Amino acid sequence: MRRFSWTVHLAGGKVATMTRLSQRFTAVAALLALLSALTVRPAMAQQFLRDAETEALFEDIAAPLVEAAGMRPGNVEFVLINDDSINAFVAGGQRVYIHSGLIASSDHVGQLQAVIAHELGHVAGGHIIRLQSGASNATAISIASLILGGLAMAAGGGEAGMGAMMLGQQVAMAQFLSFSRTQETSADIAGATYLSKAGLSGRGSLEFFKKLQNQEYRYAIPQDNGYARTHPMSSERISYLTNLYEEDAAWQNPYDADLEARFQRVKAKLIGYLDPPRALRDYPRGQDNEIAHTARAYAYHQGAYPAEAMSEVEALVAANPADPYLLELKGQILLESGKPVEALDPLRRAVELAPDEPLIATTFGHALIATEDESHFAEAKQVLRRAVVQDEYNPFAWYQLGIIYDREGDSARAALASAERFHMLGQHRLALSSARMAMGGIPQGPDWLRAQDIAMVSEHELKKAGEEIR
Repeated sequence: MRRFSWTVHLAGGKVATMTRLSQRFTAVAALLALLSALTVRPAMAQQFLRDAETEALFEDIAAPLVEAAGMRPGNVEFVLINDDSINAFVAGGQRVYIHSGLIASSDHVGQLQAVIAHELGHVAGGHIIRLQSGASNATAISIASLILGGLAMAAGGGEAGMGAMMLGQQVAMAQFLSFSRTQETSADIAGATYLSKAGLSGRGSLEFFKKLQNQEYRYAIPQDNGYARTHPMSSERISYLTNLYEEDAAWQNPYDADLEARFQRVKAKLIGYLDPPRALRDYPRGQDNEIAHTARAYAYHQGAYPAEAMSEVEALVAANPADPYLLELKGQILLESGKPVEALDPLRRAVELAPDEPLIATTFGHALIATEDESHFAEAKQVLRRAVVQDEYNPFAWYQLGIIYDREGDSARAALASAERFHMLGQHRLALSSARMAMGGIPQGPDWLRAQDIAMVSEHELKKAGEEIR
């Protein structure tokens, strides 16, 4: 499992202190900031995790739900975020963000499918755009009360002015929270509909909300004031969804055994990668099955015990010699243990078995370059060029491809590869300088036009951020 991470900062500003009254507006400014932040469903400033097996699982378990929602499988993206909270969200477009904590806390695939169904309800309902509209209405109320209160205070009615301000903020917040709860209820019902159309039981949905309810009890979150929440109370959701699910024809349907086995392996892999001590506790030596071997292989590898990690992965590959994800794991452990030559055979075989998995191809290309054997560079170039075509977000593949171009003496295309990478990472100034360097050395043609596109986009982003273009 490789980590490609980037940070996006939410726009924000400082409140200018212009008069003595400005200090009294702190609560108002805080409210407006909260309304703005809630409409974004802050996702970013997070580390994104990428893994071929995990992404393939997301696509397969979501496909019937995406179709039930009236969308096309393959057009909806699923992004895994390194965050141990039990959460998932959408932030615009057809992209669903899933926290690693949700995977680690789900007992079976049905619980994950239920959460995906709910989030697809937000996507299909265009809730992010509508949430922004709801926030705008609430903000308008806040600003109006601010102006009226300020006028009253300027006329000498200090207490009346402050009262008007605070009442306005309370009304605005209540309106916004009500709007948000309505959207959550709508997504709950839409998710139930999608599960039913897909022939999937809603048991996982109820189990998930009970998990949330237990978490609320554990952290002493009040259960008696639903009007001060962005989401309906879990007890309310369980109540109305129980009636929907128990009457549905799919209620007694079992979950797909193959998807369940794949889910458990991905869950074990994720726990082993992110929390090795837990993996060794939950999947101790003596558990001789695929799931336990997978968890321990990652845990030992992350803990820098290469011999133990290789022992676990050898057991996995011996039982499933044609599994590309296990061969990828073996190659990755060898590569990251300083044995790139030994990593080539399992990684080459993994690419042969899964030719449409660009993340596996990227690891293979990396291993070919890491051998420092120039006879492997032509193959690495071919593998990596295919990977960047197949995967629209693969900065590490572009980095490796840049190494090949540099070794070949093609500094202009090495600069273009760097421009692609920096562009993906949101490092616009570096992307601009690299794109300009590429344009200076590449003849007119597709590559030159691509460098020009990156330069133009980077300039636009820098100007939008108020930065000087040099």
